Amino acid sequence: MRALPTLLALTAAAAFGGFAATVLVDMNRPLAAQSAPVAQVPATVTGTGALPSAVAGQPMPSLAPMLERVIPAVVGVNNTRRVQVSPFGNDPFFRRMFPDLSQERLAQSMGSGVIVDAERGLILTNHHVIENADEVSVTLGDGRTLEAEFLGSDPETDIALMRVAAENLTAIPLADSSTLRVGDFVVAVGNPFGFSQTVTSGIVSAVGRSNVPGIGFQNFIQTDASINPGNSGGPL
Repeated sequence: MRALPTLLALTAAAAFGGFAATVLVDMNRPLAAQSAPVAQVPATVTGTGALPSAVAGQPMPSLAPMLERVIPAVVGVNNTRRVQVSPFGNDPFFRRMFPDLSQERLAQSMGSGVIVDAERGLILTNHHVIENADEVSVTLGDGRTLEAEFLGSDPETDIALMRVAAENLTAIPLADSSTLRVGDFVVAVGNPFGFSQTVTSGIVSAVGRSNVPGIGFQNFIQTDASINPGNSGGPL
């Protein structure tokens, strides 16, 4: 049986820690009473970084088969809007005094979405991802970037629906969240910080969360899977 390098590294670290502690303690003893401890360090490290294919005769569990089906349905959502930028910032007095100094700029932001109907090209995302957008486009998992048609949204539940005209789309169905239990394993897929098709994992930390200030309808699933800017709109 070959030991994994990680285990060897931890073992070596523990041996070194014991060695250092021994030296510090012995510094308080007379020099004649000190002995030179010898650290037992393996001369060579063998083995590879590969995980075993099975443990106790059982195959190692993996999320990869599920993610192979899910990831193609996750899209990046690009929001472009035109904004007026003034050299006086948001100062209302000077903006009124010198309106001609304001200039139009394009502001862009990114979120995530998920295809829920491949035949009709329907994509769900969050309302706040496409709010006030002048143009919205989506980037598919295969690299295609398509203009999206806004169909409608509900700010209270923070849900928006879009449509794209494309073939060979992959969709995933909506699940019944009422069957979730605290402790269930979950993964989040999205585009945090613009890094497309990123997967993070965790568990369901709580269900039915509410009392979050400043938000409309509340019945949240709490998870410890990493959720970062750009994940909004992606599936859990």
